[in-house]
Amino acid sequence: MRKWKQIVLVCLLVSAFSFYGYSTISFAQETEPMIRIGVVPTAESIKLKADGPFTVLDKGTGEILFSGNGEEVTVTLGSAAQIQSYYRLQVAFTTSQAYLDDWLARAHAEGYPTYVEDYNGGYRLYLGEFPTDASFSVRTAFKDEVVAKGLAASDAFWKIVTTADGERQLSAKMGSEEKTTSHPVQLQADSGIVLINGTPYRGIAEVGFNSGGTLAGINEVNIEHYLYGVVPRELPPVPYNEVEAQKAQAVAARTYALSNMGKRSADGYDLLPTTSDQVYGGYRSEHPISTEAVDGTKGIVATYEGKLITAVFHSTSGGFTANNEDVWNSEATPYLRATHVAQKGNSLKYVPALDVYKKTGNSESLRKAKKGDFEADWSKYYRWNFEWTAEEISSVLSSYFSTDVGEVQEINITERSSSGRAAIIEFVTENGTFYEYKDRIRWALQYIDATGKPAVLLSTLFIVEPVLDPATNEVSGFKVEGGGWGHGVGMSQVGAVGMAEAGYDFTVILKHFYQGIELETRY
Repeated sequence: MRKWKQIVLVCLLVSAFSFYGYSTISFAQETEPMIRIGVVPTAESIKLKADGPFTVLDKGTGEILFSGNGEEVTVTLGSAAQIQSYYRLQVAFTTSQAYLDDWLARAHAEGYPTYVEDYNGGYRLYLGEFPTDASFSVRTAFKDEVVAKGLAASDAFWKIVTTADGERQLSAKMGSEEKTTSHPVQLQADSGIVLINGTPYRGIAEVGFNSGGTLAGINEVNIEHYLYGVVPRELPPVPYNEVEAQKAQAVAARTYALSNMGKRSADGYDLLPTTSDQVYGGYRSEHPISTEAVDGTKGIVATYEGKLITAVFHSTSGGFTANNEDVWNSEATPYLRATHVAQKGNSLKYVPALDVYKKTGNSESLRKAKKGDFEADWSKYYRWNFEWTAEEISSVLSSYFSTDVGEVQEINITERSSSGRAAIIEFVTENGTFYEYKDRIRWALQYIDATGKPAVLLSTLFIVEPVLDPATNEVSGFKVEGGGWGHGVGMSQVGAVGMAEAGYDFTVILKHFYQGIELETRY
């Protein structure tokens, strides 16, 4: 009789989880995984330490190199391999081996150098091999040539790619004792807390080699403890202390991490601790509210048709999120669809628009929760504006395009996506017309920050206009009025906070921003 009662109880639990938005429980759950974070992506010297007893191991042989108690271990780069850096044209990303083979065959038939980089379960494809001082005009001519031959699209872009050949060694020193090895070294602490260049982390500290031929400081830690240091940095609990929003962030961050394991394996780790992946601050960044959110969603991930989603997120949408293909060079993803970030319905007419902002000239007039926008009261980046002098805009564009553009005569947005974001921008200058596409526009049209330095434009949701000299009516510069911060795809973090404040739980928040998903408990 007891056995039947247990079966009934399990069935009731399954029904309860399904009712509250989870998929059915997996009884063959996975083991909680470990993740590797490149907390020091490149260096020639890295310091390791623990406040208490520790051991330092040769990861390749398992040999104990040192045992200590509070001492500092300095790891330096020994004999370096040959390091080479080139400008290469990144032309595509693919997961298809057939596409890769066909592209390589066509490129080699034309006699072009190629380079293929493993990335996120697929391949980044590069053409060309130019020295890092190659001029913009030379690179542009090459790009035009390969585009004409069907080996690249017009949105291909240049990137400096560094590789290293030959055996590398590192030296580990504690006090007067020094050991040399060609393998990575790991420091393991009895306390479970290690220090890498003075910053404390849970788990293990490791120093290994990156693909550029220098050292990488790596924190190997279980995924939940990693999230303790991610969630408060991605969505600070002060002031964003809405627990359901913190839970949504925890699930999104967990899903992103698990779906990107091995993304940066060429450098010896999985992810970077920056906005290139997810911001990770380690042990010092932990906060009770964020930790509660991580613990309260342990093992829960977002899936689409049984597979982990690409759970991208951004700070502020500006009122409407973006389709992924409108921002990046990727196929349309069903769950990354543009959607409203407001209570009044999925229509642009209900979202405070940039033309309204332009007419009022006052961002505060739009920052009203009663208007139904979940972001307006939470983000100072909901609406913003910047301005350039003629000299500043010329300098910004000349730096980006690696050539002297001279006087900037016009800046035109020639195409917009469905969410209103700039998709193609045209810079008409005295020395030629230049173009940039999708999210790369933010890097081309950098604003001048409070310190007088160029910084990446906050979003591509903006209006750009010339500034006219009132005396001569000639163009004296340019100005933008825009909204949002980040690429705009997936979950708006402050939008999630606004939804949580309005009473929505994390399951509703996640399913609003990632459409058609399920939530599953993986471990």
